[in-house]
Amino acid sequence: MTVTANKVVTIHYTLRNDAGEVLDSSDGGDPLVYLHGAGNIVPGLERQLEGRGKGDAITATVAPEDAYGPKSPGGPKAIPKSAFSGMEVAAGMTFVVEDEDGDPMPLRVVEVRGDTVMVDMDHPLAGETLHFQVEIVDVRDATAEELLHGHVHGEGDHHHH
Repeated sequence: MTVTANKVVTIHYTLRNDAGEVLDSSDGGDPLVYLHGAGNIVPGLERQLEGRGKGDAITATVAPEDAYGPKSPGGPKAIPKSAFSGMEVAAGMTFVVEDEDGDPMPLRVVEVRGDTVMVDMDHPLAGETLHFQVEIVDVRDATAEELLHGHVHGEGDHHHH
């Protein structure tokens, strides 16, 4: 069975940046299981896995435009501290807010300057070229429920949305 849309794909992977530093890996842990074609992994990697099969190993380089996008121009944005409803806010904290379309968007606090909070709205890997080493462990048909929900359900996982 090959990797195509609506297949559940199980992979082991290691993700590195341009400097060769490991950013994420399934090594020593559970493999990643995702629904192919549902936008569950970065588009550039998904395209490079298309048509592959169980046992295949690939090295994939994914440009920022096919991953988490380029860095936003202008750097961090200033938000009034009052927008955080009296919460204690500190550098390094991450919040998920909704953008204009209601989609989730990460906000990372870069700095707190008095009554102003400087936030970075880019994904932490925005602007990065990603280097993946991937081994395809398994490929199977998705269940009707997985297709309906747009993601994989683990064994015995019957959660409802």
